[in-house]
Amino acid sequence: MSYEVKSLNEECGVFGVWGHPEAARLTYFGLHSLQHRGQEGAGIVSNDAGKLNGYRGLGLLSEVFSDEKKLTTLKGKAAIGHVRYATSGNDSVDNIQPFLFKFYDGQYGLAHNGNLTNAKSLRRGLEEKGAIFHSNSDTEILMHLIRQSQADCFISKLKEALLEVKGGFAYLLLTEDQMVAALDPNGFRPLSIGQMTNGAYVIASETCALDTVGATFICDVKPGEIIIVDNDGLHIDFFTKDTKPAICAMEYIYFARPDSNIVGVNVHTARKNMGIQLAKEAPAIADMVIGVPNSSLSAASGYAESSGLSYELGLIKNQYVGRTFIQPTQALREQGVRMKLSAVRGVVEGKRVVLVDDSIVRGTTSRRIVQLLKEAGASEVHLRIASPPLKYPCFYGIDIQTRKELMAANLSVEEMCACIGADSLSFLSEQGLIDAIGLSYDAPYTGLCMAYFNGDYPTPLYDYEERYQASLKEKVSFF
Repeated sequence: MSYEVKSLNEECGVFGVWGHPEAARLTYFGLHSLQHRGQEGAGIVSNDAGKLNGYRGLGLLSEVFSDEKKLTTLKGKAAIGHVRYATSGNDSVDNIQPFLFKFYDGQYGLAHNGNLTNAKSLRRGLEEKGAIFHSNSDTEILMHLIRQSQADCFISKLKEALLEVKGGFAYLLLTEDQMVAALDPNGFRPLSIGQMTNGAYVIASETCALDTVGATFICDVKPGEIIIVDNDGLHIDFFTKDTKPAICAMEYIYFARPDSNIVGVNVHTARKNMGIQLAKEAPAIADMVIGVPNSSLSAASGYAESSGLSYELGLIKNQYVGRTFIQPTQALREQGVRMKLSAVRGVVEGKRVVLVDDSIVRGTTSRRIVQLLKEAGASEVHLRIASPPLKYPCFYGIDIQTRKELMAANLSVEEMCACIGADSLSFLSEQGLIDAIGLSYDAPYTGLCMAYFNGDYPTPLYDYEERYQASLKEKVSFF
């Protein structure tokens, strides 16, 4: 997927290992396979016989650890790592994780994937009690809550803290004698456990990272669970049994790598099923189907297979464009699309094309791609989106937190089609998406968070409630 221009980004990816002689190096490889989840910064904290050391920096993983010495200094048989895309906090190195805390009575590494919906209130309360924050990331809140707990052991303190934080969180903690993972009661973000042939345990945001390091998948971390790994093995505990599983639907649609499995469902298969279902719901009279590289290719192949149309390579992605062209203005974003993608004139010229994409956010990318195809000679471009319209913001770890950023929240499908310049536009239905993924919306641990499409948030929004209510009244002009 690389660094997409549509500006829909997941917060981060986490990876941890316990019991491997090259733990930091293994963590580097694991994080490399999670780079699609965050390109803003990266870091690793290792445990060398009870002494924790860390290194972090801004940029891609390969940029942060471009000097081999930075990695070799992180010795020990345990490590946790993090790749970041900010939804909470700015791009200062102070916000790059894992955070490393060194207290008089212990050392801790902490990495977090997600977003806390009551972070502002918690931080204010902690500061009133004398807490001093070194970053403006919501991740640091958990450690302050742990330190203020009066419970008799670390795990008990952690349980108390986890009951206070709300929203989406997948935590990885490294202490002097254990590695701990915890997942929020809704399980918004994926978190999986694997084991190496030497017995080392691995915990990662996606199963593709387990495959990269040669770990065998054991199980997923379930909502409300605490996973403890130490020299005696793996132990499963929980901080709450009051759970309402709601895995983020966008993990299947866009964020996760196609070779990952989430809650037992392969991402590529789910996306292909979305394309198959989309072809049934929104057929088009056309000559061929093409997909937008890279996250839409699976859905495009499903659409072609179901519709009986040929599946063609009509768009080419430049894999060597760096991150620098991702700019804050619409004009520069549009130029970024041309740098990132080009149409294959010899394939699309004079043809009626079905263009399959995974989602529409602001519409900038869609409009530019349609224009590219028509400039290359396509006679018709029928845009098909393998997800329902994105109408509502996310508060659990995606960087869209206001409706004014969402084209579908402000325009009808017909108006969107006209703005984008397509000959027709259709979206996958909500039920079609649910059926394609193959999870039951209501059954235990097989729920989906569909809030982006229908505003049905699985939890109270706490600090974001006022912002959300204000966003319902926002109306903006597109293009």
